[in-house]
Amino acid sequence: MQVETAIISGIIGFAACAGIFLVFWITRWRRPRKPSRIDVISTVEKFKSVGELVVFKVFTKEIITTSDHWFGEMGKKYFRWLASEKKMAMIFEFNIDFKYDLHSPDFVVEPREGDSYLLKMPKCLYESHIKNISFYDEQRARFLPWLLPDLLSKAFSDSFSEETKNRLVAEAKNQASRMANELVKRMQSEVQKSARQTLELLAKNFGAEEITIIFSDMEPLQAEVNYQSQTGNETESDEKVD
Repeated sequence: MQVETAIISGIIGFAACAGIFLVFWITRWRRPRKPSRIDVISTVEKFKSVGELVVFKVFTKEIITTSDHWFGEMGKKYFRWLASEKKMAMIFEFNIDFKYDLHSPDFVVEPREGDSYLLKMPKCLYESHIKNISFYDEQRARFLPWLLPDLLSKAFSDSFSEETKNRLVAEAKNQASRMANELVKRMQSEVQKSARQTLELLAKNFGAEEITIIFSDMEPLQAEVNYQSQTGNETESDEKVD
């Protein structure tokens, strides 16, 4: 009887140990795997290695019909003459690139439970690129380069110089900057939506299962206004205007 009891006790003890091991094994198998410290560091570095992340582009065309809409005295004088004498409107074509600098110390990636991360975004930056500036001649239904020498000489008489042209270009960049700023204010929600989609796609490629994004409360900051004169179309055109 004692032998049988010992055998039964042994069987029960073995079964209990096996049961505990089985429960432990199943629990461990089902429990989400915690990423190792190396995995976390690697994911954070991948995010930061992106550098400048362009998330949204806007292509726009803005029309100025009166000199009152122009910022700058030199341009007002030029445009006032064109609007009154030639019945012309000024057309700006430019694009705006919205981006985030992921090298910025304001960009923070915090590991969360499992393969999830919290992303605190730096302020959004935007660049304005002037693609073209032209006048529309309503009388003849044609487009003309805005720095046409014949127009400039008539508007400024003998006082036109390279310095005058440079001031006009500077004013044009300022004009584009102001117009872009007004557009940017209306586009913030679209920019953030696009940024979220882009970052979620990157996160999956980097091995993150889920990300939470906190955007900066600061308004987008203009980083640059770029304008490259089109050779042979603006400064070097010999087209005449009657």
